[in-house]
Amino acid sequence: MEIRPITFRQACDFVSQHHRHHRPTVGCKFCVGLYDSDNLVGVAICGRPVSRHLDDGLTCEINRVCTDGTYNACSMLYGACCRVAKEMGYKRIITYILESENGASLKASNFTCEGKAGGVKWNGTRDTGQSYPHEMKTRWSRRLV
Repeated sequence: MEIRPITFRQACDFVSQHHRHHRPTVGCKFCVGLYDSDNLVGVAICGRPVSRHLDDGLTCEINRVCTDGTYNACSMLYGACCRVAKEMGYKRIITYILESENGASLKASNFTCEGKAGGVKWNGTRDTGQSYPHEMKTRWSRRLV
């Protein structure tokens, strides 16, 4: 398998087809794809932290990771995001998973669980009405030094 750059549109199309509970993001800083020969088996979309309190200019957020179920694909994508973000000058990378998910790929990629974060539903004026699991999330981070 091989990590390759992909366009935001390609990543969003893949997320639309394969993600279990989220739609594509609305923007990004960069996207990477994981290919098995010429077959796209996973994508990651990275951007600014959604939480404005964490948006310090040196923190990157992995906003979406989506695969077709290929073994080790998530870990490979997390590792690639960390390498790209580090080369871009970011000092920290974060991501969120549902509380019901175990984080095995994040542990394998040297991320540290920071505990519960966020709420069960967006309740601001920009509520997008998205259908997604209404459960707590956990934030995971990794220093990029």
